[in-house]
Amino acid sequence: MVVTRFAPSPNGLLHLGHAFSAIIAHDLAKERGGRFLLRIEDIDGARSRPELADSFRRDLEWLGLEWEEVPAQSTRLESYHRAAEDLLERGLLYRCTCTRKEIAALEPNVGPDGLVYPGTCKGKAFDPSRKPALRLDVDKALQEVGEIVWEDEIAGALAADPRPFGDVVLVRKDEPASYHLAATLDDAADGITLVTRGADLFAASHIHRVLQALLDLPVPTWHHHPLLIDESGEKLAKRKDSPSLADRREAGEDGLLLAEQLRLHRFPSGISLAKP
Repeated sequence: MVVTRFAPSPNGLLHLGHAFSAIIAHDLAKERGGRFLLRIEDIDGARSRPELADSFRRDLEWLGLEWEEVPAQSTRLESYHRAAEDLLERGLLYRCTCTRKEIAALEPNVGPDGLVYPGTCKGKAFDPSRKPALRLDVDKALQEVGEIVWEDEIAGALAADPRPFGDVVLVRKDEPASYHLAATLDDAADGITLVTRGADLFAASHIHRVLQALLDLPVPTWHHHPLLIDESGEKLAKRKDSPSLADRREAGEDGLLLAEQLRLHRFPSGISLAKP
């Protein structure tokens, strides 16, 4: 059975890009007689606002979507801890106390997710007075898993190669897990068979496939859909004050009509939606 999910973080209101992603995940599951799940990813520290989860549910209902809700990330912290401890004991993680400012001062390369960490702390004793993050030793991880592939329904089969990201953080200094670790573990726990998300996260799937191999997790198929873009050609984002679904809903817009309009744009490489 196909199982998809929509997994928003309650650090801002949902916008049209979220609606598009939720609709695609919902429709792919329903078209194949499967299940569509809602998971609240609420471990973003002080930025997480629990009250927004109710707004998310109202937005999905307004769009005419039906879902099953699974436990939020904040209830799963022990699973993140166990996985990190396992990887640490196997020598696949190392402690890093570098700040973003210190990393930037080293003038590192830029990868798919920003600055590529140059491995400053790898193999070195860390200062116990500074709280460390835990980074994945990507080279060591690839030596352990060997050549593995992952499959996207649109792009086809790809060899997993997370090296352009460098040694990514799996446990942050001030949070129980990074997106990479938490989402990978949660998808396995929820029985997700089709990971449906925006094309901006395409490259991250290289990391997630390696983590699945390291942690002996089931391997889903991926479906990275095109992104909605604004009138400037950039993707919609919370931080850019893209129009929220809640504002549209409260203004009396027809959510079912909006959902049908978004469905018309399921396959193109981008959609231009100017702000109202």
